[in-house]
Amino acid sequence: MADSIDSEGYRANVGIVVINDHRQLLLGGRAGRSGWQFPQGGIQPDEAPEAAMYRELHEEIGLAAADVQLLGSTRDWLRYRLPDRYVRRNSLPRCIGQKQIWFLLRLVAAEERLRLDLSDKPEFDRWRWVDYWRPVKEVIFFKRRVYVRALHELAPLAFPDGAPPPPGWWPRRWQRALPDAAEPAEPVAEAERPA
Repeated sequence: MADSIDSEGYRANVGIVVINDHRQLLLGGRAGRSGWQFPQGGIQPDEAPEAAMYRELHEEIGLAAADVQLLGSTRDWLRYRLPDRYVRRNSLPRCIGQKQIWFLLRLVAAEERLRLDLSDKPEFDRWRWVDYWRPVKEVIFFKRRVYVRALHELAPLAFPDGAPPPPGWWPRRWQRALPDAAEPAEPVAEAERPA
């Protein structure tokens, strides 16, 4: 499976935020590691971001399109750079980071539908539900700013009456990751998506 890497060295990717009826988010524990993150994965050449999202949703956590309701997505790509030690210098084209479209999905099926063992090399070996802003603290350090931006932009879809404020434990540098405007960038609600 070939990666889709742009001329600036960013790999096209989708991020998946699954929310339950209690407005908690699904975090997956990295297989064989201590880290936690949202499901995510690369977009194959000539694959639409939404199609990649449903493929990754099934591969990483076993859910099908019928198990979720698509609430919307970020309006544009959100980027993060990899620290130098994670850049694979012997591969071409060189990947220096990821550009991601983030999707917000509501789980409409029973939790028993979650499966982490559908691929030959599972991404996750455990999962749990967490409060809305908690993933920012749980993810590896170089993804924190993009998590802040994605959750900030998707918040109006998850909390139409107003999102919870960022927690007091957030360092100022995470708050600086938010867009300059006080209001989040307007996400693309599913109802606004072109047919």
